[in-house]
Amino acid sequence: MMAAMKQTELRGELRLSEAMSSHTSWRVGGPADQWYKPADLDDLQVFLQQMNPQESIYWVGLGSNLLVRDGGIRGTVILPFGGLNTQANIGGNTLRLGAGVSCAKAARFCARADLVGAEFLAGIPGTIGGALAMNAGAFGGEIWPLVESVEMINSNAVLTRHDAESFDVSYRTVTGYRDDEWFVSADLKLQSGDGQAALKRSKQLLEQRGKTQPVSEPSCGSVFRNPETDHAARLIESCGLKGERIGGAQVSRMHANFIVNRGSASANDIESLITYVQKAVASETGIQLKTEVKIIGERL
Repeated sequence: MMAAMKQTELRGELRLSEAMSSHTSWRVGGPADQWYKPADLDDLQVFLQQMNPQESIYWVGLGSNLLVRDGGIRGTVILPFGGLNTQANIGGNTLRLGAGVSCAKAARFCARADLVGAEFLAGIPGTIGGALAMNAGAFGGEIWPLVESVEMINSNAVLTRHDAESFDVSYRTVTGYRDDEWFVSADLKLQSGDGQAALKRSKQLLEQRGKTQPVSEPSCGSVFRNPETDHAARLIESCGLKGERIGGAQVSRMHANFIVNRGSASANDIESLITYVQKAVASETGIQLKTEVKIIGERL
């Protein structure tokens, strides 16, 4: 928990025992001991400066690509969405985007600045901060090839700026920074182009997503990483697992790399189905599927 603090010093929103089911795209998850939505970057610094240094901190954007277990989170959740919302053209075809900006909003901002190359961001159901942390991608594009530099904050509220080359980046993986450091913004370098055409392309990608993915049902997006020489969805479907169900969790009949909450799923249902799919695919094909989704928290 936080050290002794005058709550009036904070301008953001502080909640105790906050149900994470309200903040994850799967609509599951037990309570976080403490939850904070900073008003802006300055407010976030004040919050971190007054934290107990032993407190565990978790950053949650839009709660996609995340499974919070039913027992909840022993620690503090920080929600940058809406607070770290910088969107600025800083010159030379470079845009600065805050970690709390949704990827879809970022795609529109880039296009309206007549800068192209970020249209694929429209297909990522998360924030810029989350996309940076995992090198998120969609429709053949990934975010890190666009990154010129990033700004980070650590648990002591110290801000630092780093060139993109400071990090080791690969498929859905980014390393080169500590566990107590988090992305607060990124400078993306884009190409000049036809902004209206870019907006149209983003819209087309969203329409394509709607036709091929179960966007009307609660999910986390893709559950498993694609193996080097194959696709997770193809492997899962080839094992006859489409529609497989445990409790309220089901392998989507539309896209086999999605697990959907049919309305009554617990986090344990979802995690059990993930494990079941991994074991079945490994038994049938010899391939061990690795999760793309991050699993945190305690079991009941």
